[in-house]
Amino acid sequence: MSDTLDRDASDESPDTDRSRATAADGGDGEASVDERPATLAGTLRERSPLVVAVACWRMVRPDQVALICLLYVTGAVVGAVEADLAPASALGGSSWAAAQIVGGGVALLAITATVHYANEYADYETDALSRGSTFSGGSGALHAAGLPRAVARGATLAAGVAVVPAGLVAVALGTPPRALVLLGVLFVGGVQYSLPPAELAWRGLAIPTNALLGAWLLPVTGAATVTTPGSLSLVAFVPFTLVTCLSLLATTWPDRDGDAAVGKRTLATRLAPVTLWRLAVVVVVAYLGSVVVVHRLVGIPTPVLVAHLLAAAPAAVAVRTYTRRESPVPAVAAMVSLAVGLAVAWTWVWVG
Repeated sequence: MSDTLDRDASDESPDTDRSRATAADGGDGEASVDERPATLAGTLRERSPLVVAVACWRMVRPDQVALICLLYVTGAVVGAVEADLAPASALGGSSWAAAQIVGGGVALLAITATVHYANEYADYETDALSRGSTFSGGSGALHAAGLPRAVARGATLAAGVAVVPAGLVAVALGTPPRALVLLGVLFVGGVQYSLPPAELAWRGLAIPTNALLGAWLLPVTGAATVTTPGSLSLVAFVPFTLVTCLSLLATTWPDRDGDAAVGKRTLATRLAPVTLWRLAVVVVVAYLGSVVVVHRLVGIPTPVLVAHLLAAAPAAVAVRTYTRRESPVPAVAAMVSLAVGLAVAWTWVWVG
């Protein structure tokens, strides 16, 4: 990863930040942007460490980290249900399940930070050109604070190094090898989402990669900290993965102009609006169908079936407004409401 970032950095002239900012400003070349230090060391010398620290905090996307942790723990609960592991045993018995979950969670936090920083580094140009919002685009932390891309590079390397001790903590707490392997897949896939050589997000694979890693493999990894994932753990989050695809379609739509300007080939930059809308309809229909199929396969408990209804209304609104409005709120609401609903429902099933 260090070689990749070094190679990317070496491709830039000392005036990279100036030229990019000038393009983003329509050629005006604001003096405040031109004076940005081009290196992390220069930034730390000339800017307040608090400013850099706040930017790093914003770049890690705390709201998204919270959702990631929720999905991970929900996956662990599903694993406990599948293994018929009672709450008393999981939280304080001889199984040490709680310690295994915590250990995997420590590693997951380091991995998440690395992936988010890598994304901020790779999307520096895009974020300068995109309008962005709470749900779309990058954090905007670097541009808001007048900080160079080098800050994201340094944060990526630091978080990447931290994955090693975090992994050792997971091992020490008894996180099973099967979960460690899946965490490794999340790490490699998450970094390759943004960085060379794969740069999956830049090759039209952002939505399937993000959905498979973040909406399906993430909770399966949580389940793997408790038990070997079986049919229940493997299919329980398929409907959620499809709702996540809808959310990703919606959040990449407002960024299409900025992405196209820097050569980021997302579906929103490659497909006509009517084609994108039809794809969203297919995703919603597939979601509803998947709930029925999964129920037939593994017998989803009633509270979990009810939870899946939470996404129906916002998903319908999302399809109605997709490509007609810039806001991705309805689709994001469908995803978040389903994530919270599944967490509550599966916990209800587990403790009941």
